[in-house]
Amino acid sequence: MIIVKNREEIELLRESALIVSKTLGALASEIKPGVTTLHLDKIAETCIRDYGAIPGFLGLYDFPNTLCMSPNEQVVHGIPNDTPLQEGDIISIDCGAIKNGFYGDHAYTFEIGEVAPEIKKLLDVTKESLYMGIAEFKFGKRVGDVGYAIQKYCEDHGYGIVRELVGHGLGKKMHEDPEMPNYGRRGRGKKFIEGMVVAIEPMVNLGTHRIKQHRDGWTITTRDNKPSAHFEHDVALVDGKPELLSTFDYIYDALGITSDEEAPFRAHQSTN
Repeated sequence: MIIVKNREEIELLRESALIVSKTLGALASEIKPGVTTLHLDKIAETCIRDYGAIPGFLGLYDFPNTLCMSPNEQVVHGIPNDTPLQEGDIISIDCGAIKNGFYGDHAYTFEIGEVAPEIKKLLDVTKESLYMGIAEFKFGKRVGDVGYAIQKYCEDHGYGIVRELVGHGLGKKMHEDPEMPNYGRRGRGKKFIEGMVVAIEPMVNLGTHRIKQHRDGWTITTRDNKPSAHFEHDVALVDGKPELLSTFDYIYDALGITSDEEAPFRAHQSTN
C-alpha cells in the first residue's frame, strides 16, 4: 500500500534527507587513497548524531554499520572494513538517517584519485540515468515509466542494469511501497499520485547485469567482477511534479564541482 505524505511530512522527510546529504558532503573531502571505509563509517555516524539524528542503517535488518560501503565490483551493501582505498578505485556510499521518525536514504559513487576513462563514463551515465528516471516521476505516470527511462539510457551505452535490487517508497519505514525497479515497460506498474515519496537509485554495471551475494549475507558483487555504480535521490511528488528532497550539492562543494543538474527538480529546496 502506498502511504501518501502531507506537506508537513514531506518537509520532515526533506530534513532527514538533507542530513544524509550533508553527511555525504562531509565524507567527500575525506575520501582519498589510504583511507579505510571503517574510518569513513565512524565519521558518518558522528556527523549524523551531531545533526540530532540516528543512523538509519545501523541495526536495520541487523546490518552492523552506519554506511553501506561498496568499492569497485561491489554493487551495494558492502560492510566497512580496514582495507585502505587505493588510487583508481571507486566507492559507492549509501547512507541513511532517521529524524522525527522519518528516514533519509541517499547514495553517491565517489572516485578515488584518477580513475580509468571507461569507469568515469560508467559513473557519468549512471548519474545521468538517475535524473532521467526522476523526470518521469510525475502525476499520472507509472513505475514502469521511470524504470524504462533508466534502463534504456544505460543499456544504450552497453551497461547492465541490476534486476534483483530496486528503489522504493520512503517514509517512517526505510522500505515502503512501491518498489521502483531500474528497468520496466512504459505505462506499466503502479500509478504515481500526489504526495508520494520514493528513493530512485540506479545500480548499473560496467558488464553483465548479473550479480552474486557473498557469504557475509550482505555484500553484493557483479558476477563478472567488473565495476558497478550507484546513485540515489529521495524525491517527492509535489504539485504533480518531482521535487528533490536530497542533494549532491554538499558533495560538489567539497570537491569543487559546479553543476546545475538538480535545478529542474528543486523548486523549493535550499542547501543553506
